Amino acid sequence: MRKVLIFDTTLRDGEQSPGCSMNLREKLEVARQLEALGVDVIEAGFAASSGGDAEAVAAVAAAVKRPVICSLARCVRSDIDAAAKALSAAARPRIHVFIATSDIHLQYKLKMSRRQVIEAVRDCVSYAKSLCGDVQFSAEDATRSDRDFLCLVLSAALEAGATTLNIPDTVGYSTPAETAALVGYVREHVPGIENAVIAAHCHNDLGLAAANSLAAAVAGAGQIECTVNGIGERAGNAALEEIVMALKVRGDALGICTGVDTTRIYKTSRLVYAVTGSRAPKNKPIVGDNAFVHEAGIHQHGVMNDRRTYEIMRPEDIGISTDGMTLGKHSGRHAFESRLAELGYTPGKEELDALFEKFKELADRKKNITDRDLEAIASERFDRADIFTLDRFTVQAGNRSTPTCVIRLVKNGVRYEDVAIGDGPVDAAYKAVDRIISPPAHELYDYSIHSISGGKDALGEVTVKLRMKNGTVTGRGLSTDVIEASILAYLNAVNRMLEASDGENEQNRDI
Repeated sequence: MRKVLIFDTTLRDGEQSPGCSMNLREKLEVARQLEALGVDVIEAGFAASSGGDAEAVAAVAAAVKRPVICSLARCVRSDIDAAAKALSAAARPRIHVFIATSDIHLQYKLKMSRRQVIEAVRDCVSYAKSLCGDVQFSAEDATRSDRDFLCLVLSAALEAGATTLNIPDTVGYSTPAETAALVGYVREHVPGIENAVIAAHCHNDLGLAAANSLAAAVAGAGQIECTVNGIGERAGNAALEEIVMALKVRGDALGICTGVDTTRIYKTSRLVYAVTGSRAPKNKPIVGDNAFVHEAGIHQHGVMNDRRTYEIMRPEDIGISTDGMTLGKHSGRHAFESRLAELGYTPGKEELDALFEKFKELADRKKNITDRDLEAIASERFDRADIFTLDRFTVQAGNRSTPTCVIRLVKNGVRYEDVAIGDGPVDAAYKAVDRIISPPAHELYDYSIHSISGGKDALGEVTVKLRMKNGTVTGRGLSTDVIEASILAYLNAVNRMLEASDGENEQNRDI
């Protein structure tokens, strides 16, 4: 079968999804997991957009060596310079240059003529080529562009040295038949295009991103651009897990395959959900909680006899364990480490020590620890040692009393304690934290809580998102006590705010 390249843009287009920002450590963690997953290209960021993005691209380029590492750039020489600089340590760098080609973008956004666009493409693609041998060109809003003009722009990019030509459905407007026809038209009307890779980048505004991507591949595209869990602007991008598993399950019909290790999909999905503070809808294809669950009696009867009656793929195919093994308070470190490895987690010694301590704390509260509990523990983000941690708290609340929280935090061995009242116990706790830390001005705009597993002693996960003047931060907390989980999540977010503020101050000092 013909192999298509998987271009992952989780760290660039995916991170543009509201509330899905990641810090440098998290981007590196996701990049390493994408490398293990087997993607062909990682778009690490948009180096010219900010100092943080440039730093992230440079860090990923230095740390991840097997896949191509890519940085986005507008058709502007300074953007291309920033991308080239950030990619200087990459073993396999790629500069990704883009400009819009639809008349609506030319008139209202770029305020450029068609001739000016073609001239800009020729100049900037050739300039990028002089700095990097691997150059990708994208015609933004290609599916709403005049076809003949699109072909002229792609021809100009090809002649200037582009090795990959991307045809994005930027606003998720196209249908599968239209996408396939456009790829076919481009192949027929761009001379020499057989010497380049055609790429498809589809958004999901009409829920057709995966279908459009597959249609493009069948029509001759050699690269599909996608994100883990389909995160991205507005309704998101084509979901990597849906594309890859569609090609695995229906490769016989499509004649196409990928080089992705599908058994790492589930872990990769959970990691991205954890670092972005999100959760999969229960009915999310491939990675949702209900993806392999059967409720109706007739379905259950069929699956008991042969899973193929109602399952077109196995949970094991994406890395979900099905042996139902549980651990408890008497389980040792070796059993814990072995089970983590079976679930796809291989932490270093220091991280393993911290994870095992968390496991023992949970085992004292919860009789049986499930795989879901272990996954939650393994994906928990740990704070730096020099910022605030929770020592203890006491809350008083009732329908006829004023909610009050006394809280004690620790930083560098020093204890800080304060008390506050609020509209409820969580509000009182958050106000007490603020009285101790005095964090930068912010707005708590999202708070969510859900159970990791069933039962009265279920591990609860709380996610909070804080908006501050220069962006957003996400915090996550785990505990069998929902008040404690709420405090841990808020403290995690506030610590990240402090860390971001320290970084800003350090940058200002450098300037």
